[in-house]
Amino acid sequence: MAVGACIFGCTGFKLSKTEFDFFKQSQPWGFILFSRNIESKAQVKRLTKELRESVGRNAPILIDQEGGRVQRMRSPEWREYLPALRQVEEAGSLASRVMYLRSRLIASELNEIGIDVNCAPVADLLKPNTHPILADRCYGETVEDVVKICRAVATGLLDGGVLPVVKHIPGYGRAVVDGHERLPIVRESLEVLNGTDFLSFKLLADLPISMTAHISYTSIDDIPATVSEKMLYLIRNDLGYKNLIITDDISMGALEGSIFERSKCSIDAGCDIVLHCNGDVKEMRDVANASGQLTLQGEERSKFALDQRRAPKKETIDELEYELFKLMPGTN
Repeated sequence: MAVGACIFGCTGFKLSKTEFDFFKQSQPWGFILFSRNIESKAQVKRLTKELRESVGRNAPILIDQEGGRVQRMRSPEWREYLPALRQVEEAGSLASRVMYLRSRLIASELNEIGIDVNCAPVADLLKPNTHPILADRCYGETVEDVVKICRAVATGLLDGGVLPVVKHIPGYGRAVVDGHERLPIVRESLEVLNGTDFLSFKLLADLPISMTAHISYTSIDDIPATVSEKMLYLIRNDLGYKNLIITDDISMGALEGSIFERSKCSIDAGCDIVLHCNGDVKEMRDVANASGQLTLQGEERSKFALDQRRAPKKETIDELEYELFKLMPGTN
């Protein structure tokens, strides 16, 4: 069965007949959930089952469960966490272990309800003027610190049976405007970027999935990285990222043109999969038509990523939670 080069959201706690029929026909690669889809553990478990039934396969289901402000699943059903930056700063020398434990626990909660991909870690470098939409989600200011924490987060997710999605390739930390509203523009030289922002992603190029940044780096191209053939060439070749690349939400304000045009341009540039989040069926039809089916390379990259899905390590969740509490009292 041919698989579409797209990831879709849905509008509510369960699928409408229109959504079910559309997903069955369009066969998206996967799905993404948001707060509007989250009511209870039992409800989300039913929804993930229904989503997979709509396409007739074990399709990946994504969520943004970073902890802190970007956390779709919240108490009392799920643990709450500090913003990542604050967690890392308070943990100090214990940050890698703390972030591993936190991610391992998040993965356990996701795995329990049928979600097997988390849009984390965040490999963007914190800058003095990083926009607030991102700043407290970052792990630090240096490549060394950020890569170390990203490794801990990715390993924690994988050990819990959840695939990590590193974001936002090749670096969003210099953005001083919100890409949900308009295009961030960075005028830094390629030489500087290669030794800083881009380097953190180069050192994480083995991770199975990455999400693009809707940001323009004028030293490479004037258009957003997501739709830039020059930027995707740099990511694939100079940064060595050969694995699966998905776009950030294609409906964000940083991009120009119709949803169809944005989707087609991102695929033509070299992205493997278009992410569309708002659940609008009319827009999703345009995305499906524009993105088409996974290319042969996309299929290979998808297989590599999905082959890394595995059963969670046999660990006692209570013991992991206790260790995190001992290291960071009041952390959740």
